[in-house]
Amino acid sequence: MSKTALSPAAATAALGALVRAAGGRATPARTAVLGLLRSMPQPLTQREVEDALTEAGHAFDRVTLYRALEWLEANGLAHKISGEDRVWRFRSSGDGHHEHAHFQCRACGSTICLDGVAPPPAAKTPRGYRVESSVLTLRGLCPACKT
Repeated sequence: MSKTALSPAAATAALGALVRAAGGRATPARTAVLGLLRSMPQPLTQREVEDALTEAGHAFDRVTLYRALEWLEANGLAHKISGEDRVWRFRSSGDGHHEHAHFQCRACGSTICLDGVAPPPAAKTPRGYRVESSVLTLRGLCPACKT
């Protein structure tokens, strides 16, 4: 089956439907941020999200973007990745599942999701504790930085 491009209005409607299905209001910020994250192959920092949306003609303040990113993450539409630089990076969760590892370049800070690499199974925890998620981030040098 071939992919057909949606009109901008249809794409916005589809994004709004995803937000509503997750239990939220389809605000302009949520749909714009989700659309951007879904279109990018790599996770983005909040600043990169802000810059890309501004370049696309959107005018959201930083607090609005922060709240949209946090809402998307809390409701399974995005996930956030912690970097050694203490900056969160966000990526669309696609189907709502985030069970994969990440790679972060220690030189340039670029981060990619390793969709084919699952994090290790949850460690045995003391009685009464319940693991809800785990994160595996591999660090090293990306192809551009290793030369």
